[in-house]
Amino acid sequence: MEADIPEVWDCPRCGLPAGRDEQAPPAPPRNEPYKTHLAYVKERRSDADGEAILQEALTKLRKQREVP
Repeated sequence: MEADIPEVWDCPRCGLPAGRDEQAPPAPPRNEPYKTHLAYVKERRSDADGEAILQEALTKLRKQREVP
């Protein structure tokens, strides 16, 4: 009886945010699309960085193959 009514809460039927004002309900949460590991790497590295890392790894592998 003495508790304050919250401004926003989750609707028990649909799970979206609900509020006191029916005419101006809270905006639904924005869901970010799923990103792969590669997408995160591409955000951090440029194509030139990726090419340099690839060449370094290939050079290292080729050196390991040369050693008898």
